[in-house]
Order: sequence, then C-alpha cells, then structure tokens
Amino acid sequence: MYLADSRSTDARGTQAAAAPDTPPVRRRAVVPSTVLALGAVSLITDVSSEMVTAVLPLYVVAGLGLSPLGFGLLDGINNGVGALVRLAGGHLADRGGHRHKLVAGLGYGLSALCKPLLPLAHTLPVLSAVLAVDRTGKGLRTAPRDAMISLATPPAHRGRAFGVHRAMDTTGALLGPLAAFAVLRATVDGYDAVFTVSACVAALGVLVLVLFVPRHIDTPADAARPPDAARPPDAARPPDAVRPPDDVRPSQPPDAVRPPRPHEPSRSPALRDALGLLRRPDLRRLTVCAALLGLTTVSDSFLYLLLQREGDLPAHLFPLLPLGTAASFLLLAVPLGALADRVSRRRLFLAGHGVLLLGYGLVLSPWHGVPAVLAVLVLHGTFYAATDGVLAAATASVVPDRHQGAGQALVGTGQALARFVCSLAFGAAWSLWDGRTALTVTAAGLAVSTAVAAFVLRTVDDTPATTTTEEVRA
Repeated sequence: MYLADSRSTDARGTQAAAAPDTPPVRRRAVVPSTVLALGAVSLITDVSSEMVTAVLPLYVVAGLGLSPLGFGLLDGINNGVGALVRLAGGHLADRGGHRHKLVAGLGYGLSALCKPLLPLAHTLPVLSAVLAVDRTGKGLRTAPRDAMISLATPPAHRGRAFGVHRAMDTTGALLGPLAAFAVLRATVDGYDAVFTVSACVAALGVLVLVLFVPRHIDTPADAARPPDAARPPDAARPPDAVRPPDDVRPSQPPDAVRPPRPHEPSRSPALRDALGLLRRPDLRRLTVCAALLGLTTVSDSFLYLLLQREGDLPAHLFPLLPLGTAASFLLLAVPLGALADRVSRRRLFLAGHGVLLLGYGLVLSPWHGVPAVLAVLVLHGTFYAATDGVLAAATASVVPDRHQGAGQALVGTGQALARFVCSLAFGAAWSLWDGRTALTVTAAGLAVSTAVAAFVLRTVDDTPATTTTEEVRA
C-alpha cells in the first residue's frame, strides 16, 4: 500500500521500519509548481488585460461618446462570447487527455494577438469585433487552466491552491492599472500607447506558458505511485513472482473483461458526457446558484463608473479605482482559500455575495467622498477573494478528474452568461432611470438571490477532506 500526504512523523517512521525495501514515495507540496507557473502566466497576462480594462470604460463612454446602454451592450456581448467559448474550451481540453496546456495556450495566444489591433479600433464596430475575439481567447483558456490547477493539487488543498493562483493573478490586476496610469500621464496619445504596451506584455505571458508550464499534469495519485524503475526486475523477485511463459499461462476468453490499468488511456470524453455532468445533483445545484447570483452581480466597469460619478473623482484617477479591489483581493485570496479548505466552500461563497451586497449598500448610502470609495473597493475585493477561486475549488470537489475541464466550464459558463444578461439589463435600467435606481433594484435582487442560493446549496457536500493521510493505491 502506498500512502501520500501523511503529516505524522511517527507514522512515517513506522512505515519505513516495517517495509525497508519499499521505494520512497514522492511527497507533494501543498502548492504544486504547476500552480505557481500558471500563476506567473496569469500575473503577466492580467497586467496586459487590466491595462486595457482600466481605461476602456472611460475611452468608450467619454472618447467614443457611447451611452451607458451601449456600453452595457458592448460589455455584455463580450462576456457572453467568452462564456459560450468557455464550454468548448473545457470540452476540448478533456478530450485529448493532456490537451489542457494546448487549449489554454491557444486562448492566451488569441488574446495576445488581439492587443496590437486595439490602437487601430477607433470605431465602435471594429472595437467590438476585437474585444469579442479577445474574450474568445479568455473563454478558451479559463476552464483548462482551472482544470490543470485541480488535477495538480490534492483535494484537501485545492482552496489554498486556487487562492494562491488568484492572488498571483490579482497582483497582475494591481500592476495593470498602475501601468496604464503611468502611460497615460507620460504620453500624448495615451490610449493608443496603453494598448501598444499591453500587447507586448501579453506576448511575454504566452512565452512563459510555453516554457514553464508542463504538458502533462501529474495528479496526486501519480506522484504517490513509485516509479517503475524502482521495482525489482524479474530475476530479483521470488520464483513464484516470475511471470510464466505464454504457453503455460491459463487461457482467457478473448471477450473477457480486463480491469483497466493505472496508466492505460481511457476513452476520450464526448460532448454528451460533458453535458451529462449536470445530472450530478451537487454540480447542478452549484451551476444554478452561480448563474442565479450572476444575474445580480454588476460588472466591475459599471461599478467603477458609479463610484467615479458618486464620488466626483477626476477622470485621470479613474484607472486607479481597480487598484482598491485588486489590493483587497490580493491580501485575502490565500487566507480565505485556506479557510474554505477547513470549513465550507459553499458557505464562504455565499458569504462573499453578502459582502458584495454590503458594498452596494455603501454606494447607495449618503456617505460620499474618498473614504466611502475606498471602503466599497475593499468590500468589492473581499467579494472576489471569497467567491472566485472558492467556486472553482467547490466545483473540482464534485467533478471526476477526467471531466475537470468540462465541469469548470459548465459552472463558469452559467455564471458568465448570467452576468452577460445582468450587464444588458443594468445598462438599460441606467439609461431608462439612472445609475442609483438601477443599483437599488440590483441590490434587492442580490439579497433575494443569496437567500434562495443558501436554501438550494444547503445539501451540497463540499466539505474538504479532513484526513491527513490519503490512500492512493492499495
């Protein structure tokens, strides 16, 4: 019996004394190197993406003269495109067995190729097309990336692993607006310069993915299994362990069922298998609740526009608003991910939406000024720290390893499509009424959605493993 992830020194000593000839077991770090490599890729890519995101709302609304309804349509369509492609990306990654890196690389590369086109997109139709292709790349890469994190990490530590990845990702989100702010202040054609620098940074992210992320992801069971080279040859085995020749082995009917071997390739999952994952009650509940809560989650761009107007902030400070969200997310992603591993990912996910509701309340309150804006941004970052990686870890715990890409894509697609609808509805409500009234209606919907999700998820079993020794082969 091979055991991994044992935390007891005495137990390890007893095992070594009882079986001195047993090959040593490779121990796994709590945060595998694959997660750190993917975190570096996300960090660099997010610097590029957030440089564009930080200036895009102001560029579109103030520069191109688009109305809030038009911006909501643009933002919603882009998110909707990414959501639809995400499902295809997860399925394609699962089909090849080890295609997660390939599909993720295609997504990162596609987004990088779009960045040099942004300086040429001075009309709304061209800009919409470029952003749609960029969102297609993001949709392709998200599910395979999260699947690689899930496969590389022991189940009991997935919350922490996703927290570390999201913290590195958020470091990029923190640096991106700073870079955009610096470029805007240092150049004359500020927006075009931001887009050009963003393209160079995106190319660097693709290079890091190619060089440092392994093609084959070793699962915890693979790491705990002793290498074949450490097994004794036939000559060193006892006589009764030597394999008999074919002519003296008992015959077996040709149609006999042979159990699969550990390294034997399995049938590639079909698309119907991926969609059939929704027959799993726990995954279905997670998907429905993620979509329900997404329907009342205002996009970051709209929230920042509201904060800029309510707080009477100068336009040149607008790119700095995402920094408050990113800083809070960065500080809390790892602690809250570890907390989710110890308690309940489901409860922390719901609590995060409660924090978001509190942030909406502050925006609507009479309290204005810089302190109020900072408080909202801290709550906004806390919401992401308690929901983003935690939802991915909760999804991984209810999906088989061979369907990790499709499972992550199903939940992510439901959530993203719901946020697409929310962007359209919020933009229409802002144009019909005003921003405060639209946020009031959304906040009321979020309160109801959170209560309904708490009722639906009450039976979901996402309790992390509490044992310190994981049996991976007997």
